[in-house]
Amino acid sequence: MNKVILVGNLTKDPELSTTNSGINYCRFTLAVPKRFAQSGERDAEFINIVVWRIQADNCHKYLRKGSKAGIVGSLQTRSYDAQDGTKRYVTEVVAEEVEFLSSKTSNEQSSQSDSQSAELQPIEDDTLPF
Repeated sequence: MNKVILVGNLTKDPELSTTNSGINYCRFTLAVPKRFAQSGERDAEFINIVVWRIQADNCHKYLRKGSKAGIVGSLQTRSYDAQDGTKRYVTEVVAEEVEFLSSKTSNEQSSQSDSQSAELQPIEDDTLPF
């Protein structure tokens, strides 16, 4: 079984691209707070997300830096040869479902914000579905 469930905030605006065969995909990074902090401050994991087709268009249209999103998908690992000849490995989540958890008003405010760092909102353990 390969299933990933994440809730976090986008670290920057999503990037929409198209494959050579004309299929749209969208990439973004989700900052997911760690459950426990060792230093007294809550750390985060930064997870690469890829979304395909119509859902990619919707993510690009409605999500912005700082938006809160819930992701259900699967973990994928791939490799490619870089321009310098080295082999690079990428691990990312291929999203099957994306839930927009920020209100439209907060998305507009976050897109107008000049801050350079994504604000992480704490997640209450009681609200998690698992």
